[in-house]
Amino acid sequence: MTAQPGGPGSRVPFAALQLDYPLSVGVFSTYPEAQKAVDTLSDEGFPVQNCLIVGTELRQLERVTGRLTWGRVLMGGALSGLWFGLFVGLVLSMFTTSGTAGIIMYAAAVGAVFGAVWGALGYALTRGQRDFTSVSRIVPARFELLTEHKVAQRAREILSAAGIDTGRPSMPPAPVQPAHDPRAPGQSSIG
Repeated sequence: MTAQPGGPGSRVPFAALQLDYPLSVGVFSTYPEAQKAVDTLSDEGFPVQNCLIVGTELRQLERVTGRLTWGRVLMGGALSGLWFGLFVGLVLSMFTTSGTAGIIMYAAAVGAVFGAVWGALGYALTRGQRDFTSVSRIVPARFELLTEHKVAQRAREILSAAGIDTGRPSMPPAPVQPAHDPRAPGQSSIG
């Protein structure tokens, strides 16, 4: 089983997400494609602990789910407060021997009223600047597979032999070789 990016259990120490001199092996348009490339490397005995999948070109998607009205604001605040009040009532009822149902009901009612007031106050402060509800998520447009520099070429060869399209990996620029200067001291020039 593999952890999806951003999914449950995906929290790891930051140091575990670093490579020494990483090089790009491939760029994929979906996470499953990048995962398949790593699985292919693993099947060939490649040291996959030297791999890192990086989501790049992040963008935020926001899906508008509805219009925000006073009724929705008050109902949402009341329901939220009701749940919090039930929780507080249950906690308080553990410290008493009688009247537990009354304590729970009273705390739930107070919570619902408080939640509705709090929601109304928050909505009033926005002054109509955001009269809609939405859900949002940040998603990468591409996934780049990086490996340690010492095994990058081997990874490219394995993926190429397996017929996996690695897109256009971002390659570091080749080192610039100094041009031969015929006027440099100690060099002879034929000319």
